[in-house]
Amino acid sequence: MLWLLAAVLVLAALMLASLAFGTRDVPWSDVWSALGGADGTLGEAAASKRIPRTVLAVLIGAALGLAGAVMQGVTRNPLADPGILGVNMGASLAVVTAVAYFGLSSPTGYIWTAMAGAALAAVFVYTVGTLGRGGATPLKLALAGAASSAAFASLVTAVVLPRNDIAGGFRLWQIGGVGGASFERTGQVLPFLGAGFVICLLSARSLNSLALGDELAAGIGERVAVARAVAALGAVVLCGAATAVAGPIGFVGLVVPHTCRLLVGVDHRWLLPFAALLGAALLTAADVTGRVVARPAEIDVGIITALIGAPFFIWIVRRQKVRAL
Repeated sequence: MLWLLAAVLVLAALMLASLAFGTRDVPWSDVWSALGGADGTLGEAAASKRIPRTVLAVLIGAALGLAGAVMQGVTRNPLADPGILGVNMGASLAVVTAVAYFGLSSPTGYIWTAMAGAALAAVFVYTVGTLGRGGATPLKLALAGAASSAAFASLVTAVVLPRNDIAGGFRLWQIGGVGGASFERTGQVLPFLGAGFVICLLSARSLNSLALGDELAAGIGERVAVARAVAALGAVVLCGAATAVAGPIGFVGLVVPHTCRLLVGVDHRWLLPFAALLGAALLTAADVTGRVVARPAEIDVGIITALIGAPFFIWIVRRQKVRAL
């Protein structure tokens, strides 16, 4: 409970920092006034414009952190992450293809298309990872995901390059970021994120059973295939919805669950809420950092999280106990 309280306080502090710091620093008095609805002064207007961006960063970070924890639980793979397993790039490829060749323009259509692409990519990578001797080992899944992600990224480039009318916007979206957020965009994706959160959090007990191994889980009455499919569905919904609105942001779902296990252990009833809170905190911190270090421009959060997550990924791979959770 102390760690839970600490996580909430850290997230609240980072949300306030997101309103106060950026290209223009805003006095704390104007931040509080903006939270009350005021936008009369320049500082209050700046803080007011940052509120939707902060809310979106919290939601996307929570979604990616929770999805990563669920994916690691479903596959019993410490290297599982929406970016590493190619799920985010699969969602990106589906959206780009639908926009370029089928005229997709509806925001809701973006979300449904991204979720479909994320699901197909997850099934494809898991199928490839299970081929050969030993089944779906963590290393085979990571290699299959990395290769698939690179292939999907190349296909995205191949689709976008000939289309000058959409190339500029998609290049920015492909990096991954929360700039240009609005309550309208957030409201469109909120029902999908809410459904994903509920499905994942309700899967906590099932994931605890799956952690014992399929045979033992079945022996204590768990319907292994159903439990794995439902939990994976929740993760895919979160990944697809997050990618549709913010682009393919990587490594949040890898870094956060491992950090949470160090704090609260492996019980998914605690791990999943903590993963959501710390994911929200990490993405909010990355967004603030990207705005502060490159003034007056900014660095998108997808770049910041990659700088954090790549060394973390190498460290996990080099650990001795990387075969399974």
